[in-house]
Amino acid sequence: MKRFMVLAAVLLAPVLASVPVAREARAAEYDVDPAHSFVQFRVQHLGFSWLLGRFDKFSGEFHYDPQAGAEAQRIRVEIDTGSVNTNHAERDKHLRSGDFLETSAFPKAVFESAKYEGDANGGKLHGDLTLHGVSKRIVIDVRKIGEGDDPWGGYRAGFEGEAALTMADFGIEKDLGPKSRVVELSLHIEGIRR
Repeated sequence: MKRFMVLAAVLLAPVLASVPVAREARAAEYDVDPAHSFVQFRVQHLGFSWLLGRFDKFSGEFHYDPQAGAEAQRIRVEIDTGSVNTNHAERDKHLRSGDFLETSAFPKAVFESAKYEGDANGGKLHGDLTLHGVSKRIVIDVRKIGEGDDPWGGYRAGFEGEAALTMADFGIEKDLGPKSRVVELSLHIEGIRR
């Protein structure tokens, strides 16, 4: 019996020693992977249909620690507003103009989180969005998609979220009718652990 206990201790020691390391390894800084992330939006067109679009250029980073409390989770994303793309060149030119994004004066939009309410699988992310030169607190409903090793030796974590913005709150006053005043954001963020 004594030999069995010694043998068990020898065999289990490496496994037990690795548990805290494995848990800690999941807590890290991530860089947003723009090839596998999307910042999309939709807005009603005159109340008749939906106009869908996206921003093709953005970057960001986030801290994700599934073992820590909500206060440990944070993200910062910077969007190139000139990269707006609705699959229509003339409309995109209009969206970049002074009627909407005014990208010559405001080339970047930035979201920086301030507070997270939830757990490792989802919750509400509160933060400041600076768009069109105006900063406002918004809330993004966040859900975790998954995390784990990738085929190239890295480690990834992915999330999705939704939020609604009233354009006039950010100084965008162009009136396209009452059903077109709110823009719905859809965010799909995949990060690569540093």
